[in-house]
Amino acid sequence: MDAHAHDSQAPGAQHAHPTPGLYARIALILFVLTALEVMVFEIAGGHFITSLQSVVAPVAVLILLVLSAAKFALVAMFYMHLKQDPRLLSNLFVFPIIIAAVIIISLVVLFSYWRKVGAL
Repeated sequence: MDAHAHDSQAPGAQHAHPTPGLYARIALILFVLTALEVMVFEIAGGHFITSLQSVVAPVAVLILLVLSAAKFALVAMFYMHLKQDPRLLSNLFVFPIIIAAVIIISLVVLFSYWRKVGAL
């Protein structure tokens, strides 16, 4: 069966599943993303490479949100097998995540604004 088969396959048709090597590469990418998250946290807190703290600290939360979203997407696509599911099921899962991300980012911006206004 072709790895790029359409979602409109006959019921019971087999999907092409990722190989163990691909799972290992995804695990390595997840490890690297986690290491980057820890590094950003440590730099922002002034515990590691203190010369970068003034650059990283103001955007640390944004960087951590992007890295965690990337990790979530990889886990959902490969380890939860969303990549092999029909497109409708994937969309039913991804659409609420996008809405949640927009709401969270909006709240961060809103609270940042009110924090600055309250400091005046």
